Amino acid sequence: VQLQASGGGLVQAGGSLRLSCVASGRTFSTYGMGWLRQAPGKEREFVAGISWAADRTYYTEHVKGRFTISRDNAKNTVYLQMDSLKPEDTAVYYCARWGTAYYGGSYDRPQGFNYWGQGTLVTVSS
Repeated sequence: VQLQASGGGLVQAGGSLRLSCVASGRTFSTYGMGWLRQAPGKEREFVAGISWAADRTYYTEHVKGRFTISRDNAKNTVYLQMDSLKPEDTAVYYCARWGTAYYGGSYDRPQGFNYWGQGTLVTVSS
């Protein structure tokens, strides 16, 4: 599977960005998806996850109430709407696919994602 993320850029604090990630292949709708990020000098961290049926979503406490993950299975695309951005949100954002199809548990562990896109840089200025 190939994952192509886009939508990053430079934005002022308080602004918004919408990230998109298009997946190749025919099995997109059977896997949970997620967004993770890596800031300079820090480890990659979980940001948001969504189940394969889009009936469950998960967020790190750092972005709850500000970010929204969604998906369109007809378009093989997962989105991350980011509002009220803060300078500490600056990072390279990666979309990723969960390792198991039709997974019934929670999608909030970085180790559970096993396919990664190339990342898109988000820079939030103060």
